[in-house]
Amino acid sequence: MTESDQTPEATGQVADAVRGNWVDRLAPRVTRPYLRLSRADRPIGTWLLLLPCWWGLLLAMLHDGRAGWHDLWIFGGCAIGAFLMRGAGCTWNDIADRHYDGSVERTASRPIPSGQVSAKQALVWLVVQALVALLILLTFNSMAILLGVISLVPVCIYPFAKRFTWWPQAFLGLAFNWGALLAWVAHTGTLEAPAVVLYLAGIAWTLFYDTVYAYQDTEDDALIGVKSTALLFGDNPGAWLRRFLVLTVLLMMVAVILAAKGGHPFAMLIALLGPWALGAHLTWQLRQLDTSDNPLLLRLFRSNRDAALLPLPFFAIAMLL
Repeated sequence: MTESDQTPEATGQVADAVRGNWVDRLAPRVTRPYLRLSRADRPIGTWLLLLPCWWGLLLAMLHDGRAGWHDLWIFGGCAIGAFLMRGAGCTWNDIADRHYDGSVERTASRPIPSGQVSAKQALVWLVVQALVALLILLTFNSMAILLGVISLVPVCIYPFAKRFTWWPQAFLGLAFNWGALLAWVAHTGTLEAPAVVLYLAGIAWTLFYDTVYAYQDTEDDALIGVKSTALLFGDNPGAWLRRFLVLTVLLMMVAVILAAKGGHPFAMLIALLGPWALGAHLTWQLRQLDTSDNPLLLRLFRSNRDAALLPLPFFAIAMLL
């Protein structure tokens, strides 16, 4: 029997991983459990962490009208850092949730509950990822370095949020959109209002997409006693998701206006198309939503990579005008 013919349980594949991903096909066997801890077989999380960084960088460039070679490094450094810090954060999440994940169908196949790695091995892997990410952070300015260190606070709190609040998705938003602040500061050297408003827009967006994601686990979460916005909203999430959608678009529009004011009015108009494009995609997701269809929920969640890519060309064109 070839490896491709074996069951996920036999090969160590994670239940919600992308089938045929590079980790399961190409990575050396000894590295696979660690790459699975980092969710390298599920790249959507890296995109969701990275894209607010690129929003922040492009709006910062639009704001001050400057673009240099160092911005290329910020662009690339954010991509590498997002991969590493998403991996470190997911490793920390799995360590913190190791006594819960085995009781949830979707997470029981993860490396720690399935016995592929121990909690101690996972902790060493976490430290390795964080230290490499730190080396990248140290190439940025001092204010960006400070923000990067502060970002560890929401990252550390998030895995425990579902134990004490119905709104763990808000804590995920605090952690996952920090890059909007960091990339802005890495370019400008100062933290300004447009970056803060963009950060808030990202949090609203995270509340939207991670609520959709959380509906996959409502039955298991209720049984083991953890909380989520999906459990809070019950069978009628539409009104709340519409609020998150509108808030995302409005806040991003305000961020664009604050960043572009004083520049060419046409550039602002072009940049404002970015939030509208994102909003159109979220509207499409909302129309497709069926909270009883887990495969659909996962597809909609993953589609947020495409949703968050949509503002980038509008921001880039506006920055070049």
